[in-house]
Amino acid sequence: MNERATIAGVETTTEVVYDAAAEARIDNPARGAADDQMPSPGTDALHGPAEGSGCHGGKAELTRAAEAAGNGELMQRLRTDYPQGPHDQPQSMCPAFGSLRVGLRMRRTATVLSGSACCVYGLTFTSHFYGAKRTVGYVPFNSETLVTGKLYEDIREAVHKLADPQLYDTIIVTNLCVPTASGVPLRALPKEINGVRIVGIDVPGFGVPTHAEAKDVLAGAMLNYARLEAAAGPVPAPKNVASGRPTITLLGEMFPVDPVSIGRMLEPLGLAAGPVVPTREWRELYGALDCAAVAAIHPFYTASVREFHAAGRDVVGSAPVGVEGTAAWLDAIGEACGIPVRTVDAAKAPILAATKAALEGSPISARITLSGYEGSELIVGRLLKESGADLRYVGTACPKTRWNEGDAEWLTAHGVHVEFRASLEKDIAAVDSFDPELAIGTTPVVQHAKQKSIPALYFTNLISARPLMGPAGAGSLATVINAAAGNKDRFDAMTAFFEGVGKDHTAGVWHDPNRLPDKQAKAAAPLVAAKSSVTMEDF
Repeated sequence: MNERATIAGVETTTEVVYDAAAEARIDNPARGAADDQMPSPGTDALHGPAEGSGCHGGKAELTRAAEAAGNGELMQRLRTDYPQGPHDQPQSMCPAFGSLRVGLRMRRTATVLSGSACCVYGLTFTSHFYGAKRTVGYVPFNSETLVTGKLYEDIREAVHKLADPQLYDTIIVTNLCVPTASGVPLRALPKEINGVRIVGIDVPGFGVPTHAEAKDVLAGAMLNYARLEAAAGPVPAPKNVASGRPTITLLGEMFPVDPVSIGRMLEPLGLAAGPVVPTREWRELYGALDCAAVAAIHPFYTASVREFHAAGRDVVGSAPVGVEGTAAWLDAIGEACGIPVRTVDAAKAPILAATKAALEGSPISARITLSGYEGSELIVGRLLKESGADLRYVGTACPKTRWNEGDAEWLTAHGVHVEFRASLEKDIAAVDSFDPELAIGTTPVVQHAKQKSIPALYFTNLISARPLMGPAGAGSLATVINAAAGNKDRFDAMTAFFEGVGKDHTAGVWHDPNRLPDKQAKAAAPLVAAKSSVTMEDF
């Protein structure tokens, strides 16, 4: 509230304040020209959540609110790192689940969420459904604490209470949609308390398109912190370091056998498989940065790649899948590490022979459509195609990047339609258009296919959670793919048995026979009357 006053004949404006929020301590003062405009607790940019910044304000309104609250640079960074097109946003789970899961899988790491209670409940439920055994911290808020800046103070108090070096190396604090839209400045938190690192990130659903890319938001923030630590002085040595051999850091979550398989392929080149990012322990980040090169197995880790480039590391795209994919990947690794072509060719020969034998021993011939939101869809598509599958469509919720361009070009050259930022509607249209013998996709795609009597498999749990790399991965998909594709007769039998159930006049409870949804209303009238006659007293 402002009041006008006159001082020495000059009319001025004085501010009337109602609390001490403007005196909130900033532990991590802004640095740099861009950060000089960071709203501090007590300013209108922080405390006055702009119109539309509530949970259901809509993507455009929430984005405008965040920019008005001082998060313009953050939103621009998210738009650059995770481009939206060709449509607004893929339909997948809340993106913050990705970063939450990464934090919950790390040792000696505490996770704290700041967001609407309904969002925190859903994220907590989902994380524990997927096997998390850690407590998820939550700093609640209401309109008053959000408007007055008390939420920031509550977050700051929470991390101070949690920062026990006997229990934790790191505390990760995540802003969800409303705190981000309101400009709650996690970057103002102290970088360290009692020797415990504090990492604050914003993962708004209106700025990060998928949960896969949210993993990169946190991984990139931690790599940045670790890189600056290493630049400042000695850091703890990573555990289980391969002695005497340069390492290749593996970027992107993968089946546990795959890093072992990759390590075996790298050994003849004088290299070893390094840490997998996102890591399971903080000190592994130092090992990830101290590598000969980085393999972007998942191609959407834009923020992480930026940190590796800042550390002077080359990044190689794609993955060693199939014969052609493995050959191209080993060539790229050899080039990035300065290994003579003759050495690379000698190392490739037995690996490619074993991979070819595995593919020929486990052929796939089914007509398939493939879609998902994990980011590994293109390399799975390559493996299916080299296995002999009649693959027609690959849709991924993730964007096109320089790290998956080669995979997209290879698939296109082999007659596969590739769709980046694929929507649910596009994935379903592919099933309808190509009439596959097997549809691999997300839950609603699988449901749609099964309703059409088409066998279907859930990508995340049944396909991506299998070994894919090198000879070990070459034959891993055939058993489950061929078994599922062979179930067409069973689906036809089930469809015939349940024909007409659950749709039109047989769907739901119709209390008025005169308002049934189709011309079969007259035949259904006795059933409606019977249903209507049942009351709770009958139970």
